Amino acid sequence: MSLSNYPVGAAVAVSDMERAREFYESKLGLTDQGEDRDGGRTYECGERTTLHVFPSPAGPHGSEATRAGWAVDDLERVVDELTANDVTFEQYDDAPIKTDDKGIAVMGEAKSAWFKDPDGNLLAVVQM
Repeated sequence: MSLSNYPVGAAVAVSDMERAREFYESKLGLTDQGEDRDGGRTYECGERTTLHVFPSPAGPHGSEATRAGWAVDDLERVVDELTANDVTFEQYDDAPIKTDDKGIAVMGEAKSAWFKDPDGNLLAVVQM
């Protein structure tokens, strides 16, 4: 048995579902499939992948790691669209990650940009 044969999805803990829904639906443009049993929402994304956002009494557990990321075909366009929706991109100036004024880091052939949800969960958009 290998887990590589099964689909996987990301899950993000939040402290306030209504505030999270406003962010994920209004700012990121995601559409939920209705309320899940745990009070959360599952958002279907490209290629049948999902992002599950769920309420946690403890809120997100502190981590500086990226919780979820979307592979995009035109990072600059996506960053511009999200910025227009009041999404703020992180700025980094530590090797090997140095972002430009839009928050885009170029690392070889890949480009990435990171932003946080209202609970501080770090999310990314990546172009390979």
